[in-house]
Amino acid sequence: MMQLSKKNLPVHIAPSLLELPEKVLQFGTGVLLRGLPDYFIDKANKQGLFNGRVVVVKSTAQGDTSDFEAQDCLYTVCVRGIENGQKVTENIVNVSISRVLSAATGWQAILACAANPDMELVISNTTEVGISLVADDVHAAPPVSFPGKLLAFLLARYNYFNGEPDRGMVIVPTELLPDNGRKLKEVVVQLAKNNNLDAGFIQWLTDHNEFCNSLVDRIVPGRLAADVQAATEKELGYKDGLMIMSEVYRLWAIESSSAKAKRVLSFAAADSGVVIAPDINVFRELKLRLLNGTHTMSCGLALLAGFDTVKEAMDDHDMSACIEGMMRQEIVPAITDLHIREDAAWRFAGAVLDRFRNPHIAHRWLNITMQYTSKMKMRNVPILQRHYQRSQEVPALLALGFAAYLLFMRSEKAADGRYEGWANGVAYTITDDQAAWFHDAWKRLEPAVLVQTVLSNIALWGTDLCELKGFSQAVTAMLGAMLTGGVSQLVKKRARKRPWLNK
Repeated sequence: MMQLSKKNLPVHIAPSLLELPEKVLQFGTGVLLRGLPDYFIDKANKQGLFNGRVVVVKSTAQGDTSDFEAQDCLYTVCVRGIENGQKVTENIVNVSISRVLSAATGWQAILACAANPDMELVISNTTEVGISLVADDVHAAPPVSFPGKLLAFLLARYNYFNGEPDRGMVIVPTELLPDNGRKLKEVVVQLAKNNNLDAGFIQWLTDHNEFCNSLVDRIVPGRLAADVQAATEKELGYKDGLMIMSEVYRLWAIESSSAKAKRVLSFAAADSGVVIAPDINVFRELKLRLLNGTHTMSCGLALLAGFDTVKEAMDDHDMSACIEGMMRQEIVPAITDLHIREDAAWRFAGAVLDRFRNPHIAHRWLNITMQYTSKMKMRNVPILQRHYQRSQEVPALLALGFAAYLLFMRSEKAADGRYEGWANGVAYTITDDQAAWFHDAWKRLEPAVLVQTVLSNIALWGTDLCELKGFSQAVTAMLGAMLTGGVSQLVKKRARKRPWLNK
């Protein structure tokens, strides 16, 4: 079987796409970048909208670029999932990447890209730790950090174009940090000062380069299972060592109101998943509360009820009813306000439920429970507070989820120091900084006292949750029902007591 490459280009791909000018410098070779930003750029190129390719910088020394070289940087994105209740299966040959350059061995070639007048956009995904200030020499070959490498590139561009204002770059980090663009700019500017760079350059860096906050949301598991890969290659008629799988849902929200950014980011017109807006906090809030918040409030409940993955839980009528009801009937009303419209929240909730039901993503509930307590504080305590600002009625399903969280945190200490809980005869490890505190609390306290002690712990939540009318009583009742009748029975009772209707 032939290998995917320029020589063996599928007939439906126009060869002219391989000759487009290089417009983007991308720090990172990971699957998220290849499955989201590069996906959008490729889609736009095929529609004649962006007409530019990506130079990828491999920043780390681990591994090599041989897979990219063997395939001329071509790769297949296998889109799998559910959209508007319908299954989606699509295989896309991505031809957006022109070259992959190693910072360790090809630093001068990377700096040479700064002289390219077509180059206008920088994208990055170097993990959250990548956007941090470290001692770095901008003149090293290469600098140690991602901000150092970016600064060196911008300095080379400034020098080559003699500080022309219109040669500044649009820079869009995708690291999962709030205000990632603002933070990256602060680090790069400070690093320039630490390196005693010319004041004129620092002025150009600050005034003529736009660092945009952005939010990315797409699950890109990456490599397919070996048997699935083999079957897909047989279907497509070629081998592909870079083939990746992604879910259908995609969002890249980029914060900007400038005409320059909109021009440079012209690929946004190719897909509604790219949003350029003056304020992207609404997208962050929807994701944090409806996707992450529902995950967190459901994970202990689903795991204790006997479900290993999110998909398994959504295949169960009662469990899926509780999850959907929690999201639609309790979280959506709590978060909608002047900034988040109810119809937008409902549409987002529908997309999240489609994602939860994706048969191609094995998202384990146990993985979602990692640092359970801090996630509850960040994602769900604000939801509870907002609910009570609007209504004094106890949110029954949020109370159910909180009771399950408490039960999940009951543990025994293993010989190796781990804290283990038990569900349906199977042990699980509690990975939470508060595991020892909960272990001690469960050993000392009766369930009703435990609920009061946990809810009133301001150190855990930043507030006294016992002040929420009726919430502690509801959590206590549900925890008691779980201890006497089992979690599964309580899930069935709650689901059938209040059937949740789609709006």
